[in-house]
Amino acid sequence: MAKKLSASSRQEKQVRVKAERIFNKPLTEQQRTRLSSLAKKPDSAIDVSDIPPLTDEQLAEMVPYRLRSKTTLISLRVQDDVLTWLKSKGPGHLTRINAILANVMDAEQRLKRA
Repeated sequence: MAKKLSASSRQEKQVRVKAERIFNKPLTEQQRTRLSSLAKKPDSAIDVSDIPPLTDEQLAEMVPYRLRSKTTLISLRVQDDVLTWLKSKGPGHLTRINAILANVMDAEQRLKRA
C-alpha cells in the first residue's frame, strides 16, 4: 500500500545559489584550524580508508587542477590537419589544446630550472 502524502505539508521553496557564492564563502575559524592541523601532518598519517576508490569513469572525467584556473578568450588559427586530429580524439578539443600548451610550458620551465 502506497504511503499517502500529507495535505498539510507544503514543499519548501527552492533557493537558487550561484557556484561562486558557495566557492567564495570564507572559511570559519574552526575550518581554518582543522585545515592547518591537517596540512602539518604527513600524508601517511592521514586516514583515507573510508574514501571509496574512484571508478574508471570518474578517472576518465578528471581534469588537471591547472585547467580549472582563470582562462582568457582568444582567437587562434590552427592548421586543418591539426584540428582534425584534435577533434578525432573526441569532444573537448579546445581543452586539449590548452592541456598540450600547458604541458609544453611545464616542460620548458623544468628545463630552465635544471
